[in-house]
Amino acid sequence: MRASLVQISVEPDETVDSRRRRVASLVRAQRGADLVVLPELWPVGAFAYQQFEDEAETPDGPTFQVMAEAAKDAGVWLHAGSVVEKAADGTLYNTSLVISPTGGLAAAYRKIHRFGFDKGEAVMMGAGRDLVTVPVPGGLTLGLATCYDLRFPELFRGLTDAGAQALVIPAGWPARRRDHWTLLARARAVENQAYVLACGTAGTHAGVEQAGHSIVVDPWGETLAEAGPGEEVLTVDLDPAKVESTREVFPALKDRRLGLPVPERPRD
Repeated sequence: MRASLVQISVEPDETVDSRRRRVASLVRAQRGADLVVLPELWPVGAFAYQQFEDEAETPDGPTFQVMAEAAKDAGVWLHAGSVVEKAADGTLYNTSLVISPTGGLAAAYRKIHRFGFDKGEAVMMGAGRDLVTVPVPGGLTLGLATCYDLRFPELFRGLTDAGAQALVIPAGWPARRRDHWTLLARARAVENQAYVLACGTAGTHAGVEQAGHSIVVDPWGETLAEAGPGEEVLTVDLDPAKVESTREVFPALKDRRLGLPVPERPRD
């Protein structure tokens, strides 16, 4: 499976509509890939809180429409990063969208862990509740998470238990904590013996410099590719068989004792 991570530069002098059109062109340029991944909240910027309400959309809104056409044109599975979703009751969510090569919405994931410590996203948005996995042709099941979720290993263990073999993490990670970004991406790969595809934004939005450094890590924890700080595309070939072979050669997941379902005691 060939995966392309598109590390988008989000700058304040570019309108949301212009950025959608530009990103659609970048997606179309990835024809030949099987999976394309975009960052978190790239239409508006992950720290542009003051614009969240104005730029909120439904899951089938303008970002989905533009990205669905791009996915069809490129013939790819597209993890379109995330958008500010406005639910029917008015609640905002940080929602990731996965689009099939036919342009259909294959999955949506509402970010569970909201960043901000009682401000920003943490108070402006609702929290998702559901773990989401997506099987894609080529032999990999994707497990979906977003940015700050990366700091919560129990989420990724849950995705692994649900069958995930590749953990896909769009982000708008700040540059001042870049070391945490790459460290945690490798840790999630090692502890779950799964691929990690972590795609961040570049540029500066709402005064917050972004880390960039999107990264792809294999199930043994080896870095297969890492971007720099600017706009860039990473393209990596993934071997689905490597997940199972890693888990067989070093079967650490079988030795778990905590967090497992308690077996029923036999009845007399």
